[in-house]
Amino acid sequence: MSLAEAYKVIASKQLVDLTHSFGPNAPVWSGFGQATMSAAADPKTHMPYTIDGAGFRATFYSLVGQYGTHVDPPAHFAPDGLTMDKIPLQQMILPLVVLDGTPFLGADPNHAFSVEDLKAWEKAHGQVPEGVFVALRTDMYKDWESDPTHFKRQPFPAWSFETVKLLFEQRGVTAIGHEALDTDITDKMESETWLLRSGHYQIEVMANLDKVPATGAVIIVTWPKVENGFGFPARAFAILP
Repeated sequence: MSLAEAYKVIASKQLVDLTHSFGPNAPVWSGFGQATMSAAADPKTHMPYTIDGAGFRATFYSLVGQYGTHVDPPAHFAPDGLTMDKIPLQQMILPLVVLDGTPFLGADPNHAFSVEDLKAWEKAHGQVPEGVFVALRTDMYKDWESDPTHFKRQPFPAWSFETVKLLFEQRGVTAIGHEALDTDITDKMESETWLLRSGHYQIEVMANLDKVPATGAVIIVTWPKVENGFGFPARAFAILP
């Protein structure tokens, strides 16, 4: 199949945005603080650029890299880890697997998706293939705008450390993602520390995973190429089968 033919197939498919819009009041880890956004100004006159005055306008952003839907490259936790500009392009377009943690939240609102849960999912959908991006659905994303205080709660539903290790070591996945601000349900950061220091990247604060099937979709995720960057807001979307 030529690229032109492949594009026709892709263009016929439904796309799902997996990314939150964010602003100065978006939920963020309290240790980082809120972003600020102001009109960019002439450094000499300090006058803001406006369409009426200068013919254009621009925004000056001050925010931590881990803001909104964002990428955590290995260098976020690993002294010698890959920075975001060094992550291979091949790892930015991947088959997408969505694990569903929502059935467990009625009994435990802060459920850690376990190895047992994963194996039950695999009985229904087949073993998680090598080289995929695995996202954990918890439906937390629905609180992003409607109840940002609840979104930032601690603890929250997320991964168990054993499941993260199994996915990378035994299934050979390329990257993972989730809806919460952090990987772990506790403040020990075991999963995040291990996966980043093992050379893998993750996407945090994902949205709309309930609109993506368990298997068969493709994820495209990218971010600005900040030199030696430790993280930045990302844009992710799924191509549905």
